[in-house]
Amino acid sequence: MDLPVVDLRGTWTDVVRGVGESLTEIGFFAVAGHDVDEDLTRAAYDAARAFFALPQPAKDRYHLADAKGQRGYTGFGTEKAKDAGAADLKEFWQVGRDVYGANVWPDAEVPAFRRAISALYERLDALGAILLEACAEHIGEPRALFRDWCTDSDTIVRVIYYPPVGAGVPAGAVRSAAHEDINLITLLSGATAEGLELLDRDGTWHAVHTGFDTIVVDAGDMLQNATNGLYKSTTHRVVNPGDSTSDRMSMPCFIHPRKEVDLTPLRSQGIARYPSLTAGEYLDQRLREIGLDKKR
Repeated sequence: MDLPVVDLRGTWTDVVRGVGESLTEIGFFAVAGHDVDEDLTRAAYDAARAFFALPQPAKDRYHLADAKGQRGYTGFGTEKAKDAGAADLKEFWQVGRDVYGANVWPDAEVPAFRRAISALYERLDALGAILLEACAEHIGEPRALFRDWCTDSDTIVRVIYYPPVGAGVPAGAVRSAAHEDINLITLLSGATAEGLELLDRDGTWHAVHTGFDTIVVDAGDMLQNATNGLYKSTTHRVVNPGDSTSDRMSMPCFIHPRKEVDLTPLRSQGIARYPSLTAGEYLDQRLREIGLDKKR
């Protein structure tokens, strides 16, 4: 599927129209003309690959039991999509702002990891702020509205490793089962292999290119809630490859509002059809649903 492309080298009017119309119609678009350098992305992947290649006991030292998967390492087969019957075939590492929970870093094993991932985090966070300004302006809200919701928030970069899919895979298990993102918007740096698919309104799955030429962006449930359903949080998944020996890595950046932000649908979007709740309440609910928060 060819996603609409928003080129940041164009006029601001065109950027606003492209972002707004894309999120309204399909909930996804691709960004060109950004300043997230390909060399930076590849350096982050090189460092991440070195980490995931470590022996399991070494990786497990960076699992933080009380972090609900929001910092450090989460092992293979831990997370499952809401309502999915089997856990996803992946392991991952998450980085956020230290003020919301101290990050850990594998400095001894992979010295380049902290520098590479932190640099990518900064670039993606800044790009997200620009796109959120376009989201707000398109619906007639103050340009800074959504951007300000995310200032100094716990935005997350998740570095995901999908190992080769060998024998003994549980029935129905895929690399990432069908789901919607919980946050405001997600920025997906170029993945190392294809596999991402999105579900259109007539129930058809479409493959989405995730190379290094653009950054793919999608709306999450929080933005859908705040815009009363105008911006679509579209179902997507990562399917298993035909080649059982190939692996895949991806690095989504989940742009989150601060936990106290009220996600009640904006009055400008008509009579509320979505619930009134804070971003923190929404996130806690989802973490329980996907198995990262074991407390009930």
